[in-house]
Amino acid sequence: MNGKKILFVSSELVPYLPENEVSLMSYEAPRMVNSNGGQIRIFMPRYGNINERRHQLHEVIRLSGMNLVINDMDMPLIIKVASIPRERIQVYFIDNEEYFKRKATFTDENGVLFPDNDERAIFFAKGVVETVKKLNWSPDIIHVHGWMASMLPLYLREYYSDEPLFADSRIVTSVYGRSFDGTLNEAMAQKITFDNIPTDRVAALDQPTYNNLLKVAIDYSDAVILAAEEIPAELREHIAKLEKPVLPYVPIQEFEEAYMNFYNTEVLT
Repeated sequence: MNGKKILFVSSELVPYLPENEVSLMSYEAPRMVNSNGGQIRIFMPRYGNINERRHQLHEVIRLSGMNLVINDMDMPLIIKVASIPRERIQVYFIDNEEYFKRKATFTDENGVLFPDNDERAIFFAKGVVETVKKLNWSPDIIHVHGWMASMLPLYLREYYSDEPLFADSRIVTSVYGRSFDGTLNEAMAQKITFDNIPTDRVAALDQPTYNNLLKVAIDYSDAVILAAEEIPAELREHIAKLEKPVLPYVPIQEFEEAYMNFYNTEVLT
């Protein structure tokens, strides 16, 4: 991975959120690339339940200050950073008072999905791309983890299709087990088409279920990693129909060699 640039975009990441399949692999994969000579950037949302004082988050004024338009509303973008000390890894946090101040990640205290999770996902995708543009950092690989990050491949390939910084970037999406039931806001597809993304590109999101969000991410990716043993059959069937490189599930204890080989021989070709 010497000198290769990999952008990791994740819904969740340890040590900032509790450990699960997504948050743990979102930490382990960048750590592995970092220790093998690659250059990395990591982005995640700055949820209100992340302890800013304990993790020493601070705002980066030169990256903050722009507004992103979400469904015809101007939403201020705030960028914060923190370091994972033992790994010398820096993490960028996408923040906005309206979307990420509440003291929870995806659901309220009753386990009900937040009604604006769709807009949060769109804001996160746009926020990542705009910040990487400001950093003027052109990634060789963009690796997506978790459903809150699932709009990134679509926005990169459609909304930002003319952006030269990403012209040669290859997108990898890791697919995990289903992490929510029901649907996000059913106006999600309409909010995406407001950004002049053709309706047929987001037809699956007329019903924004977990499976359909991931189908859109997979369709706009160059390669797919099966990152859990238990993946919904509907997603397995969808992936099987596509002519894209797919890395079968590998336990976390054995992932390093498999991921490195996949990056080098299937993605960067």
